[in-house]
Amino acid sequence: MDLGELWALVLGLACKRLVHFLLCMYILIICSVQASYENQQDIQLMRFADYFGRAFAAVSASQFPWAKMFKESTVSKMVDIPLCHISEAVIKTVSDWISQRSSDALGDFVLWCIDSIMSELSGPSAGPKGSKKVAQQSPRAQVAIFVVLAMTLRRKPDVLVNVMPKIMGNNKYLGQEKLPIIVWVIAQASQGDLVSGMFCWAHSLFPTLCAKSSGNPLARDLVLQLLERILSVTKARSILLNGAVRKGERLVPPVSFDLFMRATFPVSNARVKATERFEAAYPIIKELALAGPPGSKTVKQASQQLLPLCAKAMQENNAELTREAVDVFIWCLTQNAESYKQWERIYLENIEASVAVLSKVVIDWRDVSPKLSSEALKATVKNFKAKNEAALESTTDAGKQASIKEADKHCKAIFGKLTRGATCLKSSLVVIALAVAASYVLSPGMDLEKVQAMVSSHLSF
Repeated sequence: MDLGELWALVLGLACKRLVHFLLCMYILIICSVQASYENQQDIQLMRFADYFGRAFAAVSASQFPWAKMFKESTVSKMVDIPLCHISEAVIKTVSDWISQRSSDALGDFVLWCIDSIMSELSGPSAGPKGSKKVAQQSPRAQVAIFVVLAMTLRRKPDVLVNVMPKIMGNNKYLGQEKLPIIVWVIAQASQGDLVSGMFCWAHSLFPTLCAKSSGNPLARDLVLQLLERILSVTKARSILLNGAVRKGERLVPPVSFDLFMRATFPVSNARVKATERFEAAYPIIKELALAGPPGSKTVKQASQQLLPLCAKAMQENNAELTREAVDVFIWCLTQNAESYKQWERIYLENIEASVAVLSKVVIDWRDVSPKLSSEALKATVKNFKAKNEAALESTTDAGKQASIKEADKHCKAIFGKLTRGATCLKSSLVVIALAVAASYVLSPGMDLEKVQAMVSSHLSF
């Protein structure tokens, strides 16, 4: 019998008592707690955890070796520990009670629970500022804390979103031995609300632990397992896209998207086993990072933040990363007119990136130009030409001079295309006007609808 089977047996026996205990006594106990501590929700929650501790009094440390179980289990298996063995009736009753507690009280309670769990890994430690010192827990209390914490996070996942910055910003919660607990905590929140779980992953867990390509592969594996678990949920894509902007914040912020893009497109000799997993998840991460109504406030903000990040990515001497960054850079230009001015400000200091973007516009003119503002693009390349001329006079570095000259060549090509396009349009309008006038002279009774159709066909051509 393995640890999981032993735990299921022991906890199953305990849960039989728990079901009878709670369903018979729960309402009386909770009413008593609320009556005694009506305005002290923190005490209510502590007593709530204590009642579960009593229910699991028969569970010993050897019967619930949670640290070993978490270390040896995949995210998909650990996510249901221990609630898979708790009665639905108990979970529903408790969840209804939890939903009536305030977010502030639940936030403190969640931190207290996590502190209690962490204390078993690193010895007793102080809780949040102003709170009492966390004492090491008995085996029964360990089980109870996992149970009440899981039920709290599943019923009120927003609470974790609020406290996650405190967790990931404090070294006492960080470390390879503590990571499975943090991953388990986020997985519980995602069970209650997929968007909240993804928000915690993208804003806190991933950027904290995967900011460096040389990071711990074990940590990276756990972080990716959690992401894969979230994305594997039925209708995950539509659920996440519907929550792509949460209270004014993007579900996948630009900084996290930049990190994910770099992990997905490393240089060939830096590929690792996890690279394929990044590649598999990249399309949905990109979709979430760029999601939103065109021209909306959140999309404009994302474009302004992403544009300089893409410019830096293009200077990594990585052809695949550059191609992807160029595409995102051009997307930024299509979403926000201010992006053109932003590009002008960083143009010379990111001349290699600018060359890559200008080259893409020239080569794929038929596909790219309809998406860009002709007026803004024309003004921008005109300013670039002036900057190029001034820079060539003052720059002595041969490499930079070559880049500026190449950029200038593309600027002239784009400017020429835009100018010719405008001239051709004017000429076409003159020709059409003359044709219409001649038609009226020759055929005064000519149908106006036919004239309109003729003009439309010429303009579309």
